[in-house]
Amino acid sequence: MNSYGLKIWSEDNFFIEDGLIKLNHASKPAFLDIYKNLKSQGFKGPLLLRFPHLIKKQIATLFNTFEHSIKEYNYKGSFSGVFPLKVNQVPNFLFPLLRAGKKYAYGLEAGSKAELVLAMAYNNLGAHIMVNGFKDKEMIHMAFLAKKMGHKITLTIEGLNELETILEVIKETKMTSPDIGLRIRLHTSGSGIWAKSGGINSKFGLNATEILQAFKILEDNALIDLLRIIHFHIGSSISSIQTIKKAIKETGNIYAELKKLGAKALDSINIGGGLGVEYSQFEKTKQYSLEEFSNDIVFLLKEIALQKNVKEPNIFTESGRFIAASSAVLLAPVLELFSSEYEYENLKLKKQNPKLISELYDLYLSLNKKYALEYMHDSLDCLESLLTLFDLGYIDLQDRSNAEILTNLIIKKALELVNIDDYSELKKIDEKIQEKYLVNFSIFQSLPDLWGIDQEFPIMPISHLDKNATRSASLWDITCDSDGEISFNDKKPLYLHDINLKKEEYILGFFNVGAYQDTLGMKHNLFSHPSEVLIEFDKKGQMKTNQALQSQKIIDILEDLDYDILHLEKVFKSKLDDKSYKILKQYLEENNYLKTICS
Repeated sequence: MNSYGLKIWSEDNFFIEDGLIKLNHASKPAFLDIYKNLKSQGFKGPLLLRFPHLIKKQIATLFNTFEHSIKEYNYKGSFSGVFPLKVNQVPNFLFPLLRAGKKYAYGLEAGSKAELVLAMAYNNLGAHIMVNGFKDKEMIHMAFLAKKMGHKITLTIEGLNELETILEVIKETKMTSPDIGLRIRLHTSGSGIWAKSGGINSKFGLNATEILQAFKILEDNALIDLLRIIHFHIGSSISSIQTIKKAIKETGNIYAELKKLGAKALDSINIGGGLGVEYSQFEKTKQYSLEEFSNDIVFLLKEIALQKNVKEPNIFTESGRFIAASSAVLLAPVLELFSSEYEYENLKLKKQNPKLISELYDLYLSLNKKYALEYMHDSLDCLESLLTLFDLGYIDLQDRSNAEILTNLIIKKALELVNIDDYSELKKIDEKIQEKYLVNFSIFQSLPDLWGIDQEFPIMPISHLDKNATRSASLWDITCDSDGEISFNDKKPLYLHDINLKKEEYILGFFNVGAYQDTLGMKHNLFSHPSEVLIEFDKKGQMKTNQALQSQKIIDILEDLDYDILHLEKVFKSKLDDKSYKILKQYLEENNYLKTICS
């Protein structure tokens, strides 16, 4: 049976039992039961499930692994972490994160004024706030206010002008300044689709000359003791440990040189984000473990500190994707299979059929297990010939319809008979037997990275996992856009089941969607966020659903776009009778997603 690469990407968070994918936690509920439970409560359309216990697990794993490495190497520095708010700012993610991180003094990183406001309002006191990205005077002043509130806050300098602005705010307000960090523009860069966020040509950071200038500015203004941290970021979800090690060596030596210049208060290195997450269902793309990651960082920084005779730095990380990705799963029902019209009852054979149609019909009637694949190949050849005859005008539309129906019936019957376990056999023929699955979701809203940068996400059905999936699948979303498709890829093939949707629902799960997808999602065709629910567990391990947030009603979506709702109502009232208006008004109170046959 197809396990959909569960052992590659799931980190033991999920498992398959009795044909269902289940949550490997507490009472171990099946996703299908969760879906049915929420549907019975009135939720419609796709559902986004958030799992706070997975946020807690990732934070604990990160801190415990680094603490183990520190103990292993007798490292003198400490480990801390901050979560970059750009990865996920929504309340149903952020508040569970803050609760889970309080024990570890796990802080927040802000890259905009709005994110800084969130950090100022909600970050646990005693946990760090890092302020990265480009900053104007207002944003810098806000950081001073955060300091006044009692927060441990660091302004990471992206350019020398920001340092000059800090001096202005100190002079004008007489307030105590936050700590200062310098973002280093390394020569080392990451790899893959996020590589350009690091390296010497990256958007952010100071080169060697600017680092020395920043040091002199601080020294000349008697503020050198504010310099507490240096920071780098070489990309997101880095696949190679060699890249990370190279960046650590470069940054460790910069740290040591600044210490020797007289930066006595400098005691920390923020290694940024980039800790890899496995998204692939087909092969490992992250070539290192978390243990190797932490061990290499601790070992290399200790070695450099010993060589240069400086204090071992405290270590900070901003590994947001690692913390967030696994915590959300999208469940979306299939609305239609586009071969479903190819049922036997739609076959309209004539008294006198073209020879190739008769041959197809004979193939269908005589199909058996021994010759199943051979007959399937023959039927595909017949179909190609018949389509050519149609184009030349030798057969009519009814003949074409019969050819398509018979070919699809033969394919279905053949695949059922051979009960293929070896997917290599399917790969030989999957280009011609693809099934199109219409799925009740918007790629642009729920998986924007898939559309925008071809990001992979693990995809699998949540049921029927004890049966062979033999249909090579292309997924279509419900937007009116040809880009709203996950095409079949024979190098990374998705196989799904042949289902009668009139009798049962078939739900697909999209995993590792907790990082970036929420706030990057767009309202293409005015599809808003799907309904979302926190899945939590009581002390007895029983599941409970909290903080449910229904998908927006159509009327609310339009109001968000600044349409005059009263004017809309006036237009409809003037053109419809009372009964028709009430029906329309009822529809406007529903969400924008489609209703399944089994709803």
